[in-house]
Amino acid sequence: MKTSMLRRVIKFAAVAAVVSLAACGSSRPKPAEAVPVQVLQDIRTAWSVSVGDVNFPLVISARDDRVALANSQGLVAVLNAKTGQDVWRLNLGQAIAAGVGSDGQQVAVVTRQNELVVMQNGKVQWQQSLPAQSFTAPLVAGARVFVLTADRSVLGFDGATGRKLWTQQRPGEPLVLKQAGVLMAFKNTLLVGLSGRLTGIDPSTGSVRWESAIATPRGTNDMERLVDLISPADRLGDVVCVRAFQSQIGCVNAERGQSMWTRAANGERGVSGNETVLIAALSNGVVQAWNRANGERLWETERLKYRNLSAPLVTPRGVLMADSNGWLYLLSLADGALLNRVKLDGDELATAPVWAADRYVVVTREGRVTGFQIP
Repeated sequence: MKTSMLRRVIKFAAVAAVVSLAACGSSRPKPAEAVPVQVLQDIRTAWSVSVGDVNFPLVISARDDRVALANSQGLVAVLNAKTGQDVWRLNLGQAIAAGVGSDGQQVAVVTRQNELVVMQNGKVQWQQSLPAQSFTAPLVAGARVFVLTADRSVLGFDGATGRKLWTQQRPGEPLVLKQAGVLMAFKNTLLVGLSGRLTGIDPSTGSVRWESAIATPRGTNDMERLVDLISPADRLGDVVCVRAFQSQIGCVNAERGQSMWTRAANGERGVSGNETVLIAALSNGVVQAWNRANGERLWETERLKYRNLSAPLVTPRGVLMADSNGWLYLLSLADGALLNRVKLDGDELATAPVWAADRYVVVTREGRVTGFQIP
């Protein structure tokens, strides 16, 4: 990891440090100039709205025809994914550090004051103080709310009352990434990224059911040993695929808690896939595709090399991803060929694209939310 990528290090509770990293333009060769693209697949703008600047690790929660998101200043919004119209908006009056989690009814965020806030129908239901910072969107599932904090603790709360049910803390490296980690549901198991391990936890008691290593810390210093699992992960059936920061990607059978395969892949963004393929970008902008079943390399493309790319979203029409200059790309699933390129109303995406109600929703750092159709 290049030291020029280090933005800042914050001491955390005397046992850990929080590291924020960003691609450094001076350390990356200049990408080739954009050239006209022969449009092979149409992309149409269905709607566009604004929510305000987003400068935290946003996750868009998509459920049925609704998407939940937030801005840095404390505005939480639930939008109709088909039209972009507000279902409700609420200003919490507190800056947001992590979010948004939702099961389609309840919506949860974590503020910079380390408060877990749970809302429904545009009103605050309850809030609880957390023992540490969090950069990962809470998970709302099974009438509970789960939180992953930066000291690698996992907490479970009763969804109706906010009563804390349990806490689980696992040992890890002394640095933690200031980026959304992995916290997701699999049947009746809570899946959590703890250092370089995907961990299955009993959501009722907090006890660990299994652990599967995606990457093992290596190196001569704490920065080199940083291997946190990062969002988004990709689940299909019993298989969950995930990236360990700047080291490996891999897939785990979450029913058995067993690793299926891992491969070296130096990158800072999450993964996306379908029944047969898994897609991820390397740090240098090379986009790679692997066979989901066995990790065999299927193809790679240098078409977007040296562009600072978002995490991908695999769609039936191709791979959707954006760069930090405000271009949205659609790549062929067959070989990575460029099918279309669209200029966004803004620059870097604040999070990976999501799909909801036949729309592909993206949010820029400037807070421009756009719903696209790929007919």
